[in-house]
Amino acid sequence: MENYFELFSLVADFDINITKLNTEYQQQVAKFHPDKFASGSDKEKVLALQNTSLINTAFDTLKSPLNRANYLLELNGINAFDEKDTTMAVDFLMSQIELREILESIQANKDEIALDDFIERIDEKTKHNVDSIKASFANTKSLNEIKDLVRELKFYEQLNTYAKQLMDEWL
Repeated sequence: MENYFELFSLVADFDINITKLNTEYQQQVAKFHPDKFASGSDKEKVLALQNTSLINTAFDTLKSPLNRANYLLELNGINAFDEKDTTMAVDFLMSQIELREILESIQANKDEIALDDFIERIDEKTKHNVDSIKASFANTKSLNEIKDLVRELKFYEQLNTYAKQLMDEWL
């Protein structure tokens, strides 16, 4: 196996068939599940655990658009989250600041309706970003452009997670 895509008989691409991924995952897990090797040798048990761990890691990576895009970049030698590479578009940085300020205001006012609208807004930005990543991979755009989109997606996902945690706390 050269990469996670091959493990599930998928082409190494951002736009994958999630249904096929799920089906292949179930087949792989069934094939290597540690319970099947409970009466086997210690070596077989360890191998089954290692295989299951690899299958789970590969599945988690490929089912998430953020992780899948990042993994594809890594396969091409690009680390989207290299700590030494902090350049980002000024427009996006300004947008980040604005969104964080909006969320802080919502939090200070404990405004559930505004928070619900904010989460919806971030969901839309996330969907648009994923669509842009998909189109960029399909059109073989610059991997550096895709890297920037992946960084933006990570920001939206983190912001969305925080906003949803707030909503859970308030309910």
